[in-house]
Amino acid sequence: MHPLAYRMRPTNLDQVVGQEHLIGPGKIIRRMVEAKLLTSMILYGPPGIGKTSIASAIAGSTKYAFRMLNAAIDTKKKLQEVALEAKMSGTVILLLDEIHRLDKTKQDYLLPLLESGQIILIGATTENPYIAISPAIRSRCQIFELKPVSVDDAKKAVIRALADDINGLAQYHVQLSDDALDLLVNKGNGDLRTTLNALELAVLSTKQEKLAKNEEIDPLIVDLTAIENSMQLRSQQFDRNGDGHYDLISAFQKSIRGSDTDAALFYLACLIESGDLVAICRRLTVIAYEDIGLANPAAAQHTFIAVQAAQTLGFPEARIPLANAVIELCLSPKSNSAITAIDRAIADVRNKKNINVPNSLKDGHYSGAKKLCHSVGYIYPHDYPGDWIAQQYLPTSLLDANYFIPKGNSKIEETLKTQYYRLKKMQKDGLNQANSKY
Repeated sequence: MHPLAYRMRPTNLDQVVGQEHLIGPGKIIRRMVEAKLLTSMILYGPPGIGKTSIASAIAGSTKYAFRMLNAAIDTKKKLQEVALEAKMSGTVILLLDEIHRLDKTKQDYLLPLLESGQIILIGATTENPYIAISPAIRSRCQIFELKPVSVDDAKKAVIRALADDINGLAQYHVQLSDDALDLLVNKGNGDLRTTLNALELAVLSTKQEKLAKNEEIDPLIVDLTAIENSMQLRSQQFDRNGDGHYDLISAFQKSIRGSDTDAALFYLACLIESGDLVAICRRLTVIAYEDIGLANPAAAQHTFIAVQAAQTLGFPEARIPLANAVIELCLSPKSNSAITAIDRAIADVRNKKNINVPNSLKDGHYSGAKKLCHSVGYIYPHDYPGDWIAQQYLPTSLLDANYFIPKGNSKIEETLKTQYYRLKKMQKDGLNQANSKY
C-alpha cells in the first residue's frame, strides 16, 4: 500500500493545501488551468511542500495524461516513451523531478518537444532554478517558488486525511488530541509529506499496540506520546550546498549590518547547524571590513582573531569565538565608506580612457628612464617637515576625483575624515601654488 501522503495527493486544484499565491482564486496557475492555456513551468522549494501535488492537480483538472520521471535516474529512452505517447494521444503533462540534474543529452531531446507543446513540462527542484538550471530550459518555462505549508494549512490536511474514508484514515475513527495535533503540524516544519506519513505511522502503530493488549480500538485515541514516537523531530534543513544556505548567509550579513544582535545570533546558529565553518568564517571576515570598516577597525582585528580561534577549535567549541565576534560586530558603529571608495575607483578604471600615470611617479630604475622623463621631478616626502610635500599623484584627468567619502559614524572615522579633508586641501593649495609659478 502506498504511504498516506501519496494516497492523499490531490486530483484537482481545490484539493491542494497551501500555495494560495499560485493556485488561489484568480492566481496565475489557476488562471492557466481554467483558461486551458498551460505553459511549461518550474516549481521550486523545500521537500514535501506540494510540487508533485500541484503537478498532479493540474493534470487532474485538465484531464491530460500525467507522467512522472526523475531527471537524475530516468534515461533518455523514458523521455522518448513519453514523447511517443504525446504524439499518439495528445498533450502529456510531464513532472520531471530533480530537473536541476537534467543532462545535456536529455535537455537537447526535450527542448523541441516543449517548443511544439507536445509535452507540458512541470519541473520540480529544491534548488534555485536561476542558479542550478540551464538557461535553455529556464527560458521555456515560467518559474514559481513554493512556500512551506503553514501550520493552519497542515492542520487542514491532517483533518482531511483523518476524515477520508477512501484514501485516508477514516476507517480507524481516530481521535487526535490537541497537543498531539499541534506537535505533528509544528514539527513537520512545513513538509506535508513528513506530517502525513508520521500521522499514519502513529495511527497504525497505536492500533497494533491496542490489539496486542486486547484493548478496545474504536475510537482510536492517538496521543502526544504516539506522535512523538512516530516522527523524527525535524529541525530546519540547513544543507550547506543548497539554495537555502545562501539565503541564510545573506540574512546573517544583513542582520549584522542592521545591528540586530538576536537575529544575527539566530542565523549564526542556523549556519552552525549546517556545519559549514568555512562559510561562516569567510562571511564574518567580509562583514567586518565591508560593514563595520573604518568606523571601528579594532572590530576587524578582533573578528580575524575569533575566526582563527574558531578554525583551530572546530565545532562545537568554535561557536564561542564566533558568537563573540557576531555580538561585537552587531553592536559596533557601522561604515561602508571603504568599500564604496574602492568601488568608485574601480568604476573609473573600467569606464575612463587615457588614464596615464604622471611621469614623475613612473619607474626610474632602469637605463634610459631619464630620457623618457620617467621619475623626473619626483619629490621625496621624507625629506620635508612632517614627511609630506604637495605634488601630483593622480592622473591629470582624475585630479578632481574624490573616491573616499567618510561618514564620521565614530570618533575614529571622524578623525580620519578630518585628516582626509585637511590633506586634500593642502594638496590642492600646494599644486595651485606650484602651478601659479609657471
